[in-house]
Amino acid sequence: MRNIEPIEQVLAAAVGQDRIAGLVAAAATREGVIFEGARGVRSLATGEPMTTDAVFRIASMTKTITAVAAMQLVEQGALSLDGPAKHILPALGEVQVLTGFNADGPMLRPPRAEITLRHLLTHTAGFAYETWNAKIARYVRERQLPPMRSAGLAALSVPLANDPGERWEYGVNIEMVGRMIEAVSSSDLETHLQDHVLKPLGMQDTSYIARPAWEQRLADVHARRADGTLKVVASPPIDETKREFFPGGGGLFSTARDYIRVLRALLNGGELDGVRILKAATVAMMGENHMGALNVLPLPTEMPQLSNPVDLMPGITKKWGLSFLINTEAIPGGRAAGSLAWAGLMNTYFWLDPVTGVAGVFMTQILPFADRIVLEAFDAFERAVYEVVSAGKPARA
Repeated sequence: MRNIEPIEQVLAAAVGQDRIAGLVAAAATREGVIFEGARGVRSLATGEPMTTDAVFRIASMTKTITAVAAMQLVEQGALSLDGPAKHILPALGEVQVLTGFNADGPMLRPPRAEITLRHLLTHTAGFAYETWNAKIARYVRERQLPPMRSAGLAALSVPLANDPGERWEYGVNIEMVGRMIEAVSSSDLETHLQDHVLKPLGMQDTSYIARPAWEQRLADVHARRADGTLKVVASPPIDETKREFFPGGGGLFSTARDYIRVLRALLNGGELDGVRILKAATVAMMGENHMGALNVLPLPTEMPQLSNPVDLMPGITKKWGLSFLINTEAIPGGRAAGSLAWAGLMNTYFWLDPVTGVAGVFMTQILPFADRIVLEAFDAFERAVYEVVSAGKPARA
């Protein structure tokens, strides 16, 4: 039996009114889950304790699940990584590049290359979120578009910030992938993900649609005040009668217990508990660099209430797979070079280390994103997990 005390100590130190209200963390090796724990409270307003079955808004951690579904369709020949994506989603053949603004408004021109599924999965198609791109933020304001994290199709009617293949830019790329999945499957994304990824993996608490049964398990969202303390902020549910689409890039509810299952499947080459969701070769390909000489760039914030400036693993050259952040150097005391990771807007994080065979999930509900205290706690959790894994290995003769 592993001694999980190092993880317990890290999590106990992470919670507090001026730290993290509540969190759930889980870690696994290829053999199975080695840790699952909850600390703190679901809400500072009620003081109800956090539990390991707590439900979180995982935001952009949705992207991994959408990418899995897309790569299933690539395996089947229904989608192509390098064919023009407009053949599946015609709107992608009409999108323009935003070059700037003049007295008449936005200046637009046709893109110099076709958008492909590979561009979309690597965030090199040219799309950008208004949260981190000044040009797109201005365009959204002037056109009075709804937020891109909404469930309205008008939010997707944004131009490109760059030409396809020109640079890495975090944006509505995976939202477009979700629309492509719907187009070739003749099913809405919620139904498709349930049928082909979530139910096969036993992820029973993961869905775009909030369930009444979650009412006593849903963690409240907290905002970090200027003095470092936290306050509960309202997070109204989406009116399902007005929803226009399920965004492939965000919007799922899930639990750490559920999410570690998809990571375990990927860690084991696309199979979990006898259920195969992807071929091993496909999983390996998803973890490769698919952006060539381009690098992942820091994200300046245009909406400080939603996100701090973002530079995860600063000082390390980072690449992007299909669809994961890839660190090209090992993290001291943590993940190996070539590990995969990403996160969600409300400070949920994961990593998947195919070299060492370790994966972890760290879930909170705090705004703005890239919260320093959460990132420090996540880093400490990761190091503690590797300490526990290393201690559990048999000594070499």
